[in-house]
Amino acid sequence: MQSKNPVFSRSRQSAGWGAPAPTPDQLQNMYDSPSYAPPTRPAFRAMTIDDVVVRGFITLGTLVAAAAAAWYFEVPVGVAVGAAIVALILGLIASFKMSTNPVLILAYAAFEGVFLGALSSAFEARIGGIVIQAVLGTAMAFGGVLAVYTLRIVRVTPKMVKFVIAAAVAALGLILVNLLAGFFNEGGLGLREAGTLGYLFSAAMILLGCFFLLLDFDSIEQGVKQGAPDKFAWQCAFGLTLSLVWIYIEILRLVSYFTSSD
Repeated sequence: MQSKNPVFSRSRQSAGWGAPAPTPDQLQNMYDSPSYAPPTRPAFRAMTIDDVVVRGFITLGTLVAAAAAAWYFEVPVGVAVGAAIVALILGLIASFKMSTNPVLILAYAAFEGVFLGALSSAFEARIGGIVIQAVLGTAMAFGGVLAVYTLRIVRVTPKMVKFVIAAAVAALGLILVNLLAGFFNEGGLGLREAGTLGYLFSAAMILLGCFFLLLDFDSIEQGVKQGAPDKFAWQCAFGLTLSLVWIYIEILRLVSYFTSSD
């Protein structure tokens, strides 16, 4: 019996009371329809620290293998200079385009390795044991900067990023001026010669390379936190390799000053 009370009538309508019974076809459609929307998969997999470690080992492994081959086969100076120019071009492309292309990054590592192998062989022939000292110094710098960053002794801020980039531009400008001055005066400004100015400049360049490592670690951490695509790990590996090469060359040069002056 249907009630005349409007309150009860509205309650039954809202609850479905008194509604016509569904047909068998409607019941079948209700049964076949999914009760929830399937979750959509992300367009990419997020980057992890493991991704950076693996890509870093691959990139550094390529560089070391190319360097060892160049050392073993005694690559001529002309070939080494040509490899350095190609590595510079590839490195600039990878830097300005923020490339995550593994072929481009590994090609840079290979050509840079050829140059480093020939350079290290030349230094080792002149000063025995200098290469292992530079390698150990680079490893210690990497470990020290990692510890400083992990313990938050030094925090990366936007102001620091601007300072490091400005310092790098100024340092490269000084190197270029020193090179041009070398055409008119032997040794140029003395920035790349054994002496007080040369020592200070090389030490400043090593410190600058360590600051770049800090920026690399911060970039990796922020990329992981923000869920960057896993392919971004190649750019992180490239940045780490670039900073380590910078530090290694500067330590090699600084050690050669003190060793040759003894």
